[in-house]
Amino acid sequence: MDQVGVRFPVGPPIDYLIYIMRMVERTFTDATFEQEVMHSDVPVLVDFWAPWCAPCRIASPIVDRVATALAGKPVKVGKLNVDENTETAQKFGILSIPTFLIFKGGKVVEQIVGVPSEDGLKSKLTALIS
Repeated sequence: MDQVGVRFPVGPPIDYLIYIMRMVERTFTDATFEQEVMHSDVPVLVDFWAPWCAPCRIASPIVDRVATALAGKPVKVGKLNVDENTETAQKFGILSIPTFLIFKGGKVVEQIVGVPSEDGLKSKLTALIS
């Protein structure tokens, strides 16, 4: 039985697992970026992506696993769709996707273009919260 009292015969269904992963991973927008990222008290990893981008789809489960692994730690992990949030993407000069920016204290402290390794992302974020 899970926390909400639902029985799963073998394990939780995949939709439930995706729901749990989405709880630890945030979605940033032009409207929320300033507050959620720039004024954050904790380091923030932002994945700049688009749904049509094949490398972004490859990177997506990596970001999901990093968010899940760091759940409960003083860090935010989230995604910003560049097609829907062009203002923020332009502000940070995002020309290629996926691009990952790590912010600390409202400043970009790391930039990664392309599909990153899971361990690499975790170690960069862990170093910032240690």
